[in-house]
Amino acid sequence: MRQSQADSRRQNVAKRSMTREVKQLAGLIAGLRKSLDGIHKERASTKLSGAEMGLLDERRNNLLLTIAALDDRLSAVQGLIDLGRPHLIRVH
Repeated sequence: MRQSQADSRRQNVAKRSMTREVKQLAGLIAGLRKSLDGIHKERASTKLSGAEMGLLDERRNNLLLTIAALDDRLSAVQGLIDLGRPHLIRVH
C-alpha cells in the first residue's frame, strides 16, 4: 500500500511541476511574440539601412526558431499531462 501512495505522491508532484512549466513556457512564448511584433513594427520604418534590415531579419528568424522550439516543448508537456503520464524532468 505504501508503494502505491508513494507513486501517487510522485505523480502529483510531477503534475504540479509540469503544470508550472506549461505556465512558464506560455508566458515566455507570449513575451517572445511581443518582441517579434516589435521587430515587425521597427522593420516597417522607412529610415533603416540595408544592414539594419539584415540585423532585424536575423533577429526575427532567431525568434521564430526559438518560438517554434518552445511551442514544441509546450505541446509535448501538455500532451503528457493530458494523457495522465506526468513525470519529473531531470535536468543535468
